[in-house]
Amino acid sequence: MFQDITTLLLDHKVFKDTIDIFVDRYKDMGISIVAGVEARGFFFGPSIALAIGSKFVPLRKPRKLPGEVISEKYDLEYGSDCLKMHVGAVKHGEKAIVIDDLVATGGTLSAAITLLERGGAEVVECACIIGLSHFKDDCSVNGKPLYFLVEPRLQ
Repeated sequence: MFQDITTLLLDHKVFKDTIDIFVDRYKDMGISIVAGVEARGFFFGPSIALAIGSKFVPLRKPRKLPGEVISEKYDLEYGSDCLKMHVGAVKHGEKAIVIDDLVATGGTLSAAITLLERGGAEVVECACIIGLSHFKDDCSVNGKPLYFLVEPRLQ
């Protein structure tokens, strides 16, 4: 069953409410980095970063970022991929959250955590709109807390 956030994005009130939930969660945690995973993390990350007064760091697929980058490969259900981040985008000791639309296997979030930590950041939590049911009991990725808003119904 394919999970998608398009209907959420089509309703500006629901989209705002979703952003507000994340802002309320992170506004007093001293977060200095909101890292968004390409591409759907880009829908939520900048708005959250702006509202909590932090910077937005895009984590992109290969050949999308100019300049010097570091990369982290990861496995998917159907192959492998890679995330990249600008060198110097994070500083040692900065507190970060990672945002994406969905966590299925945790591979993408795991790569994002590793990438940010290699840059010197402390990843506080990963946040997703949708979390698949197998994450309900173990709400963590790479030992980092995982927060998600909804779990799809099984059909």
